[in-house]
Amino acid sequence: MTPVRSTLPDDARRVACEALQDTLVDLIGLSLIGKQAHWNIVGPRFRSIHLQLDEVVSASRTFADTVAERSAALGVPPDGRPETISKAFTLPAPKEGWVRDSDAVRVMADSLQDAVGRLRERIAATEKADPVTQDLLIGITAELEKQRWMFDAENVPGEG
Repeated sequence: MTPVRSTLPDDARRVACEALQDTLVDLIGLSLIGKQAHWNIVGPRFRSIHLQLDEVVSASRTFADTVAERSAALGVPPDGRPETISKAFTLPAPKEGWVRDSDAVRVMADSLQDAVGRLRERIAATEKADPVTQDLLIGITAELEKQRWMFDAENVPGEG
């Protein structure tokens, strides 16, 4: 039973909603690793990176909600359950325990880099299937690229 009808043909809906679901997993995961690093960061750049991590978490959570609602609007229920995220999430994450500020910067830059790479693949995949979903993914990519750049700028060679 599909209580919400889609405005897309089945094949296009499948492509769009697969891209949206995969993006949802990455965004929820990014928010979780951002908070993990946020709670456990130590080092001389603690405060600035602590606050910067909150920016990534906030953006990821907001985008996750938008992505999930887009999927629902297309008639496919989004799946953000913990077991789904834990099975599907593969971005780099901080180690358990205290995280040096330089390690937090490195892991966030790497995670954001990987997430952006995957988003670019999804942008290409949704071009013909659903330009509206593609546009949403483009906007998310722009913000995550900005966040990656900011962490990359913190990643000073020879430190940490």
